[in-house]
Amino acid sequence: MPDHGTVRVGCGAGFSGDRLDAPLPVVRSLIAQGGPAAIMFETLGERTLALAQLARLENPQAGYEPLLERMLEPILSLCLAHGIRIIGNFGAANPHGAAQAIRALGRRLGCRRFRIAVVTGDDLIASGAIDGLEDLQGTPRQPGEVICANAYVGAAPLVEALAAGADVVVTGRVADPSLALAPFAFFHGWSLDDTRLAACGTLAGHLLECGAQVTGGYYADPGFKDVPHPERIGFPIVAMQADGSFTVTRADDIGGLVDRHTVTEQMLYEIHDPSTYLTPDVTLDITGVELAETGPDCVRVEGARGRPRPERLKVTVSHDAGWFGEAEISYAGPNALARARLAMDVVRRRMPEGVRMRADLVGVASVFNDDAGEWLDRHGADPLAMRDVRLRVAVSAPNRAVAARAPEEVLALYCAGPAGGGGVRSSLRRRISTSSGYIRRELVRPVVEILE
Repeated sequence: MPDHGTVRVGCGAGFSGDRLDAPLPVVRSLIAQGGPAAIMFETLGERTLALAQLARLENPQAGYEPLLERMLEPILSLCLAHGIRIIGNFGAANPHGAAQAIRALGRRLGCRRFRIAVVTGDDLIASGAIDGLEDLQGTPRQPGEVICANAYVGAAPLVEALAAGADVVVTGRVADPSLALAPFAFFHGWSLDDTRLAACGTLAGHLLECGAQVTGGYYADPGFKDVPHPERIGFPIVAMQADGSFTVTRADDIGGLVDRHTVTEQMLYEIHDPSTYLTPDVTLDITGVELAETGPDCVRVEGARGRPRPERLKVTVSHDAGWFGEAEISYAGPNALARARLAMDVVRRRMPEGVRMRADLVGVASVFNDDAGEWLDRHGADPLAMRDVRLRVAVSAPNRAVAARAPEEVLALYCAGPAGGGGVRSSLRRRISTSSGYIRRELVRPVVEILE
């Protein structure tokens, strides 16, 4: 396509469960600023996808983003009326199911007829490419008890979908930055083989992909890094020029912050090697990137460099890891710490031999160590100072019955003691482990389907 001047892409979600009222200010800002635009939804983490696969096993109609309709309902009509493309990996394990849900939502809202593109091919089990799975060293890997294995697809099939006139593009596992690179490449007419431009679009997508992280959300630290109105943070928007230079701004809402610090933090997020950030589209080098604040909540970004894309695609592999049981109970008042620790010891002694158990005394030791008892033995704590302690017990087991012992034993503390326990909460669920692998690029064949 010919160049269209400034192209804008906003982010409507940075993970599954993000704020549902965030996309509307983004769309309104895109409309007010004019020009070609898209809004991307990044809702798919590694564990999120595995849970979606499990949901689909239980219900073939499920397996896509559970908040999809609530996420799109406020903006679908506006986007269609103003030509703003919607792109999201909210298809998860069931992109076709997500597409049907969006179509039904459009009918319910009385929207005009619109095109939905469904991008598949990332699911290696469904495509039969699972035998090509390799470990991180390139050795063929035995699938074993695999729940799912999904390759990180790049921007090319998304560009194809946009070129086919898709108003909404639904994908499964697509690399997060590719959700933004695709509309930039489509509207500007870029070739994805141009490594410099692909690098610029990928960096822009990386800054957008986590939503409000780049506009002050995860950046905020009271008294050190203050952010205005964190309850109403405007989600990010990138304005991209044809030469690959771009600015990061935010939606017109009352809260949030975009400056060199917020952009720097997000730019370095999950970047293990700043000179070699591997994506399906390009090998990104950010070591020469320069940032400049050009106005309030506006940062100009230049200097991204790229090298040819990797020959292999990353794959997230999820395995069945049995069951997980957990329960919590609170102890308060004088000697609360001692009573909570006694409760922890009681539960531990009643667990079957060989069961993997972790205990946390929340408020004393729960984040930075493996076990509250060991932490206390090393560091000690003033029992008189601890007047409100919450005991959390977690058990990992190969089957449901053994994992259920954690909720059962904590619940029994109500009467079996020690004194003063209350506020028991518990849960029991299947456990999933994830690992990474690779697959040769030529074995992954994305498919684009257009639904009228």
